[in-house]
This record gives sequence, structure tokens and C-alpha cells, in this order.
Amino acid sequence: MKDILLVDGYNIIGAWPELRILKNKDLNLARDQLIEKMAEYQAFTGIRVMLVFDAHMVPGVGKKYKNHRVQVIYTRENETADERIEKLVKELKNVVTRIYVATSDFTEQSVIFGSGALRKSARELQIEMETAEKGIKKDVENRRKPAISTRISLSKEMAEIFEKWRRGDS
Repeated sequence: MKDILLVDGYNIIGAWPELRILKNKDLNLARDQLIEKMAEYQAFTGIRVMLVFDAHMVPGVGKKYKNHRVQVIYTRENETADERIEKLVKELKNVVTRIYVATSDFTEQSVIFGSGALRKSARELQIEMETAEKGIKKDVENRRKPAISTRISLSKEMAEIFEKWRRGDS
């Protein structure tokens, strides 16, 4: 089964406290941070992420591009992110693809649920993002630790004891 997460960009920016605060100072930076976070989420979870933004907030209407391998879509003029997400659900939904839509817009949740997609509230996505960030941090820390190499198979505890002896740390 292939999973795709469609994200209502401005809805999530307005719902996540740190992005909402940033949005009031610099909308472009808030948008860039969400894109970066969703790229990390995609890399960690393996779920394909597509971010949809209303075009009335940005120039260059109806654009699609990839940023950090995340597909970013700006709606056409007079098209809302909700409408584009509904179209994408219909286009992408099939037997082997499970679609999730991240939004806290209750009306949109009802419509996409009726189209066969699964909803994910902004809060649920934020919790999953925090879990992914912790997982990424742990992976980075584990990769930084030098691997103890030996020809004899030792338990981790025994290898640590021998390493302490080798260093003279009793």
C-alpha cells in the first residue's frame, strides 16, 4: 500500500503555534519552514507529501514544483486549496493508494472523508512531526557514535568493558 499525505499548507501554518507566530512576522519564512518540516517528515516516514497553498497569498498562480522532494502546489486563481485537495484525492485515490489529508477545516475533513480519504488534524500531524524529529535526532546521534570493531562476537556490555580497559578507565 502506498500512502500520500496532502497538506493544506496555510491551514497547518495557522494551526501550529510556532508557524502561526512566524506567519505574523514573515509568511514566506513560515511557508518555507513548513515545507522543510514536511520534507523531513517525508524522508523519515516514507510517506509521499504534497503541500497545497492558496494562490491568492503568493504571486505566480497555479505553479507546481518540488522542494526537498516534497511536491508544492499553488492553486490557480479563483481556486481554493480545499478545491485542489478534493481534485487530488479523486485523481490519486485507488486500490493501492491510501490518501491522508492534513487540515483542521471541519468542512474540508467531511468532504475528503466522503471521497475516501482519511483525515489528519493539524494537531495529529504536529504530534507525528515531533515524533519524526525525535527519531531523526536519535538516528543522527547513533550515527555519530563510533562503532566498536572486533573480530570476536561480543555483547555490547562486554565491548564497553573492554573499551574502558583499553582506555585505562577502570
